[in-house]
Amino acid sequence: MAELLIVTRNLAKDYYLDGYVVHALRGVSVEIAGGEFVAIMGPSGSGKSTFMNLLGCLDSPTAGDYSLAGEKVSAQRSDALAAIRNRRLGFVFQNFNLLPRASAQENVELPLIYGGCQAAERRRRATEKLAAVGLADRAHHHPAQLSGGQQQRVAIARSLVNNPVLILADEPTGALDTRTSCEVMALLQELNRSGMTIVLVTHERDIAAFASRVIGFRDGHVTDDRRIERPADAQAMLAALEKEAA
Repeated sequence: MAELLIVTRNLAKDYYLDGYVVHALRGVSVEIAGGEFVAIMGPSGSGKSTFMNLLGCLDSPTAGDYSLAGEKVSAQRSDALAAIRNRRLGFVFQNFNLLPRASAQENVELPLIYGGCQAAERRRRATEKLAAVGLADRAHHHPAQLSGGQQQRVAIARSLVNNPVLILADEPTGALDTRTSCEVMALLQELNRSGMTIVLVTHERDIAAFASRVIGFRDGHVTDDRRIERPADAQAMLAALEKEAA
């Protein structure tokens, strides 16, 4: 069995709003091994996005522990968390979060700029990752010149450029149509087959079906944790959709 990459123990997060305490997470203990493809599901307010923010070192827990690749990160200061985000994590968001006036190449280079990488090495690595997601010929296009699916591919290339140990994808298909969603999920499945660990937040069962494990949240608790022995094959589904359209 692969080594554990993510370990949370009794993870809790409280928010204080207008004199009230909101218990967003209530003692969540989860283990995720390297190389897994995990979907986090739950209704609005279930705690799934809060859990993703904690995994992504975008916030700190009120209580409990979180370790990433054997390093305890739950008690780190904000500057240390920023370094972990840049060095170990890749993010993919629903709305792509691309800079509109920057080319695809420049958008992919951004994490490397923050990390102090030299210009020639930035260009080389960004070019390599754009090619890996099938966009080598779109490197100099701006986001407005790309389709939604292509923009999400740029975002995925950006998430890969620092060679992270973990990709966190927050509703990555939420703004896409069915066919384009299949394209994105096919790419994520391909990355997972190559060994990349992926944790995906979604409220769509059809999207969660592409993962090999689904963890359900409700009211700040884990309510379900199950393996999917035969995940849906996004590439096969995409081929079927193209056949229908022909």
